[in-house]
Amino acid sequence: MSKYDIIVLGSGPGGYVAAIRASQLGFKTAIVEKESLGGVCLNWGCIPTKALLKSAEVFRYLQNAEEYGLSVEKADKDFDKIIARSRNVAGGMSKGIDFLMKKNKIEIIKGYGKLKPGKKIDVDGKEYSADHIIIATGARSRELPNLPQDGKKIIGYREAMNLKEQPKSMIVVGSGAIGVEFADFYNAMGTEVTIVEYQPRLVPVEDEDVSKQFERSFKKAGVKVMTNSSVEKVDTSGDKVKATVKTKKGEEVIEADILLSAVGITTNTENIGLEDVGIIVQNNKIEVNEWYQTNIPGYYAIGDVVDGPALAHVASAEGICCVEKIKGLGVEPIDYGNIPGCTYATPEIASVGYTEKQAKEAGYDIKVGKFPFSANGKASAAGTTDGFVKVIFDAKYGEWLGCHMIGAGVTDMIAEAVVARKLETTGYEVLKTVHPHPTMSEVVMEAVADAYGEVIHI
Repeated sequence: MSKYDIIVLGSGPGGYVAAIRASQLGFKTAIVEKESLGGVCLNWGCIPTKALLKSAEVFRYLQNAEEYGLSVEKADKDFDKIIARSRNVAGGMSKGIDFLMKKNKIEIIKGYGKLKPGKKIDVDGKEYSADHIIIATGARSRELPNLPQDGKKIIGYREAMNLKEQPKSMIVVGSGAIGVEFADFYNAMGTEVTIVEYQPRLVPVEDEDVSKQFERSFKKAGVKVMTNSSVEKVDTSGDKVKATVKTKKGEEVIEADILLSAVGITTNTENIGLEDVGIIVQNNKIEVNEWYQTNIPGYYAIGDVVDGPALAHVASAEGICCVEKIKGLGVEPIDYGNIPGCTYATPEIASVGYTEKQAKEAGYDIKVGKFPFSANGKASAAGTTDGFVKVIFDAKYGEWLGCHMIGAGVTDMIAEAVVARKLETTGYEVLKTVHPHPTMSEVVMEAVADAYGEVIHI
């Protein structure tokens, strides 16, 4: 039996990062993976979807070239090549993870891993043991009883990024990040898209002002939006999908070539030996403490299989925290109140901390500032004036409670707020930090200035 210091089960952004950090700290490390290195995020999620969205962005630019004083005759697309590029990007990244495993002398064990008592893992009939086993098996597309995925007419995100041909029409159920990103991509490609959301507004976890702006932008782009609505049943017996949608006005039947179910994810906790080891699972999540230790010594869990935001950067941070704690380093628990969330549709959305409503409900006396990209020179020059930055501060102490952005490139801007909040920076300090001109990032400073009654450009 092969013996290691640490074995990681799953090679997504939680698992492979944990393995690399373990190796850096001197642990003899192995990683078990049944499919491709990088997990869902790299192969079927974060990375390939961004490649698709980049193609959509370029296509939009070509279609609107005249706005920039350019002439492009008959801008067209090749759907197969767009999908192929996305898959090639994902494939290249997966090879990069393979290189990192070899560079860090991490053994890759290919196959289906199942936990066993005594700090062991069975991989397709062969046993491996370790002093510490980290479970990082991630999650998959959630299936609802009334939306059974057949991979053809009713699909999940995997099929959505690998379709053989572009559908003429599509129903997207759910307006979280996965739903709106695919709705945006297919709408840009020319597919007639209808998005159905059970909640009263799109991207319902975001600040209300952001949701309103996002819905306006989506409708302007030609996406049909149905909020306060739910798909009650589907009929796939004909050539198309017929979805019966319950709305406030009654039931409505809509047809499309394909229905994409984007109603969330469910954890990969079945059939990996949790029951055999005695590890506690509640509500489909593995119970862990602040250092990701399960109730059974020597077994840990990180990423989508534990409570917390199901985000790649969270899984990576948890993996590093877990391994550094095993090493005995002086680590701090992760502050889940300072985790940024990003959505990469057009316009992009990025946020961290309290929404305005949450801050009020928490009892804070707040200062709120807002500044539109339409008043920003760089945004005007780029032709990307949709959106704004909204900031929320504690009126008494100046603590930066929340930051909410919607617009072009905001997913690259949100880190300023995350770092500032980590350093307990006050609104006054942000206001007096000189931002470069002309940049989109000036809007952050201007929004803070608005909160403190010192805004210049509106």
